[in-house]
Amino acid sequence: MSSWRLITDDGVGAADGLAADEALMLHHGRDQTAASEAVMRLYTYRPHVALVGRYQVLDAEVNRTACQDRGIGVGRRPTGGGAIIMGPGQLGVAVCTRAPADLGPRQLLRQYASGIVAGLARLGVSASFRGKNDIEVGGRKIAGLGLYVDDRGALLFHASVLADLDVELMLELLHIPGAKLEDKGVARVHERITTVSAETGRSVDAAALRGAVCDGFSEQLGVTLCESALDEAERDRAAELERERYAAPTWIAGRVPTGDSHGTAVVKTGLGLIRAYAGVQDSSLSSVMLAGDFSVMPEELTRIEAALRWSRADPERIAAIVADELAGSTVEIDPEVLAGVVWGAAERALERAGGAVPVRTGGSCYFPAVVPATEASEVLQ
Repeated sequence: MSSWRLITDDGVGAADGLAADEALMLHHGRDQTAASEAVMRLYTYRPHVALVGRYQVLDAEVNRTACQDRGIGVGRRPTGGGAIIMGPGQLGVAVCTRAPADLGPRQLLRQYASGIVAGLARLGVSASFRGKNDIEVGGRKIAGLGLYVDDRGALLFHASVLADLDVELMLELLHIPGAKLEDKGVARVHERITTVSAETGRSVDAAALRGAVCDGFSEQLGVTLCESALDEAERDRAAELERERYAAPTWIAGRVPTGDSHGTAVVKTGLGLIRAYAGVQDSSLSSVMLAGDFSVMPEELTRIEAALRWSRADPERIAAIVADELAGSTVEIDPEVLAGVVWGAAERALERAGGAVPVRTGGSCYFPAVVPATEASEVLQ
């Protein structure tokens, strides 16, 4: 069995908690002369923080006013996935190692998910890896997963495991209008998610999950976990990352739509929920931005954003460019679907006067409400 370092923390903040995760990647890049022991970090956030995925638009996902009023921190993960709240009821799982050359993102997610699934089984919870990055129990989500590989080849795996969840707080902090449209919003959320507490019939906090998760990783990945802590270099790197990245407003805000007039539309795809933002000047697309809760941003989407800029804002031209950029690609998305959601955003932008901020239509990590592109214009009024 190989040996991994095990680090535990409680009550971390949005910035320092995420900075420590990335700092633990320090020894795992290709530029290191020898591979270091992998690290698993199991931790909780102080009540509470709201975190968005790397490729999401902050104001579309999080009610920042509500967070500020409650003194709740907001952060952006280096990994993909959807918006979440984290606190004593949610166990954060991070694994840092060198990215293997022979495994793709989905294989890696499945591999690390197996450790969590095995740990949940020890608590009497029968879970399985489903979809693009979820662990589910009977079709309801109990954990979300994410992955990040830096330019040195160091890998960070993230998971948030729901021991419990304050659904009313989540509805207050995250923009989930699909749940709020009805009086039964809380009940609707519970139709989509579950927790260890709900499945076992007893109150369980995140700290109580640590032993089971450790046992699950040992069983499935054949590792021995040895208690450890950040070394001096990792602490220095974490402080630097907190200051320069995770606490920086530019990182937290992420990419924001630009253009004289804005429109947005959203659709669910094989990649996950994709939200298209379009800016227009006269009859041209001054900007196109594609955001979503997907785990990894495909290069094809970045190329499409660039190719569409300053093209004519009409559906035929958009469809032709998208089809050309996706020709021969293995990315899990229908060109017509992607072109349709871009045109839905552009059409709305053309109808609007003045650069109004796009309105959130769903897509949190726990409650991925989907608005088809053909309906987005109506819903976004």
